[in-house]
Amino acid sequence: MPRLALATATFVAASLPTPAVAALPEPVKAMIDAAIASGNKPDVLAVVKIAKATNPDDLAEINAIMSDYNARLAEQAKAALREKQEAGLFENWKGQGELGGFRSTGNTRNLGVSGGLKLVKDAVKWRLNFLARADYERNKGKTTRDQLSATIEPNYKFGKSLYAYGLAQFERDRLQGFSARYTLSGGLGYELVKTKDLRLAVKAGPAIRITDFAAGDSKSSLAALVGLDLDWKISDNLKFSQDTGGTYASDAQGFTSASAVIDSNNISFAATSAFDAKLLGALSARFSYTIEHETNPPVGRIKTDTLSRATLVYDF
Repeated sequence: MPRLALATATFVAASLPTPAVAALPEPVKAMIDAAIASGNKPDVLAVVKIAKATNPDDLAEINAIMSDYNARLAEQAKAALREKQEAGLFENWKGQGELGGFRSTGNTRNLGVSGGLKLVKDAVKWRLNFLARADYERNKGKTTRDQLSATIEPNYKFGKSLYAYGLAQFERDRLQGFSARYTLSGGLGYELVKTKDLRLAVKAGPAIRITDFAAGDSKSSLAALVGLDLDWKISDNLKFSQDTGGTYASDAQGFTSASAVIDSNNISFAATSAFDAKLLGALSARFSYTIEHETNPPVGRIKTDTLSRATLVYDF
């Protein structure tokens, strides 16, 4: 009889419904899914933190969602790395095209036309930068500014912050007294800060400068190059950048400009501060201010020029 009672109790207990495990509320799951869809990891982590705090009984399900999310991020990172490793020379380039106008002060006070092109190829161990710019103005039938520059700079990355650079630069500015100026340099660069919204890098190294003067003579000199690059994403629609570079040239016999010995040292300095404001899609408006300084300009020229540019920039 006791055995029969025990069997009956077991049968009744087995027949009773099992209490349901509470599922993650649909609004909370939708909130997490929306954060993941945004592609912003800090937002995902913030939303998940709140979800865990307000739904302690659903930690297992939330952790499962995060595990799947992290696995997808890891797979995307591997795919991006493979793409960089397998990309050919003409693949994975990003760039900007720039066109607009400027106002100059210094040796000239006029309005002119400005254009530029920037290309960057970022590989696993290498980064290749190309920059070209042209500024042109006329006043009363005369050309008062005819500047052209082009720079190519390969980088080799030793790690996350340290890299080696090589640089080849061509400049033309007849109004400053030279028809061509070539700068070759190589050295080290270091990214002091590198986050999603902020990058600060410095570089320095020896250089050789070769100048062909408008008067027909030429000069070669040993030099040192230093540079600073700052990019700050203030918001999704506003960015600030600061590019500063100087080439410091010196030789024992003096530096000749326009066939005249001006001094034993020459410093060329340029700094550009710019704000980019997104307009529509890949199109932005850029407002920039450039200072160009030569310690030994040709006779009759002042040392400092400034350019205030207003341009449209297209990212591609």
